[in-house]
Amino acid sequence: MKLIHQLLLRRLPGPFLAWLTTLLFLLVMQFLIKFLPDLAGRGLPLGTVLELIVYNLAYMVVLAVPMATLLSALMAFGDLAEGRTWVVIKNSGIPLWRVVWPVLAVTGLVTWGMVYFNNVMLPESNFRARNVWMDIRSKRPGFDIQPGIFYEGLSDYSIMVRQRDENALRDVLIYDYSEAGRSVATIRAARGELIPEVRSVSLLLWEGEIHQLKTTRHQAERYERVAFERFHLRLDLSEFAFERSDPTSGNRSDRSTPTSVMRRTLDSLEIVLASTKSEIMAAVPSIEGAPADSVESAGALSGMPNGIQPERLALANLDRRQQARVFDFAQESARSARSAAGTLQRKIQRNQAWISRYAVEVHKKYSIAVACLVFMFFGAPLGLSIRRGGLGVAGIMAMAAFMFYWVTLVQGEKLADRGMLSPWVGMWMANIVMALIGLGLFLYVAFDLRVIPRHQWVLWKR
Repeated sequence: MKLIHQLLLRRLPGPFLAWLTTLLFLLVMQFLIKFLPDLAGRGLPLGTVLELIVYNLAYMVVLAVPMATLLSALMAFGDLAEGRTWVVIKNSGIPLWRVVWPVLAVTGLVTWGMVYFNNVMLPESNFRARNVWMDIRSKRPGFDIQPGIFYEGLSDYSIMVRQRDENALRDVLIYDYSEAGRSVATIRAARGELIPEVRSVSLLLWEGEIHQLKTTRHQAERYERVAFERFHLRLDLSEFAFERSDPTSGNRSDRSTPTSVMRRTLDSLEIVLASTKSEIMAAVPSIEGAPADSVESAGALSGMPNGIQPERLALANLDRRQQARVFDFAQESARSARSAAGTLQRKIQRNQAWISRYAVEVHKKYSIAVACLVFMFFGAPLGLSIRRGGLGVAGIMAMAAFMFYWVTLVQGEKLADRGMLSPWVGMWMANIVMALIGLGLFLYVAFDLRVIPRHQWVLWKR
């Protein structure tokens, strides 16, 4: 038995690491293909791009580890079935649970590690990735002049060239807005050259003219035309420099808040919600369920006959003008109470929405971690029941199972966010379904129901 356990535990790490690396590579490629247009053309440092990829690896690990667990389980136990090792084990009288439990114990350790990762490291990685994205998107594109197109990236200049060969320019046209509100200078040159510097670029122009319409002291306009053989223009590029903000500052969402903080926030929101409900009940007292004879008792106490309408009972001794004033005051008070009740109701709805989102996120982090254990429990009997087909069949079965799990999880999250499902139901429904299917497969393989039709019939009748 010890040899069997050693055989399984030796076969699992190789496929697990191989599949984990492959899945992470595919997810990184998908990330780069999706967000490459946002990263290209901005002159970003390579370290910043690598930092962004590393931070986004966190959510990729969350997706890849359960999938790699399922694939490695299918391959390891599929090899046992294909090599007839499982037949020998079964004929030796060794039950399935004794074969599987060490693997489940090791997967439990992986699950514990994923619980810590999902609740501590993932939110912080999401938060820092969001800050890097904000810094990247706030950076302006780099200095890049294209032939035949006005370059408007500089605040004080608009530049167009007819031809460009590396840093050599031909037929240069520049509109100079540096004297904003006074005049605009037009600079033309037959040729030019760009000389890059640290945070600026020198533009040398030859054989050109400067045209400018200036205003004199007496508010008269004067046209100036200056010809030059060589003209030096320095363009400040400091506004294109990439600057990083404080990676620890900023607002956190439900996906970037650690679970411990979300739990404390949930407790606070529950207290605020209960207080708001008490406040709205006090602001709008209910008269439903009042005794039927309460109005008659009030009429008797005030000495009024019972035939008077209830809403007029308190105003019977007043004249029409006083009644109108009282009615106006009552209507205004009712409107104010209704407005206050509406405000409190909207506050309750917002608090309930935040409670649902935080509760969903908390359950989601735990359910995805536990999915590793569920997938191992599901994949072990499934791999033993496939027997033939190798990598292709294992990959198809794993993909189908994971797609079913992920679609169920996503739909459960949406329904729970909208308040149509309880957060724990929405987030644990996929795990429960996969665990039940895994239990059925476990019993199917443990009792060898494929070759014992009588047992199948008995179970079916029951």
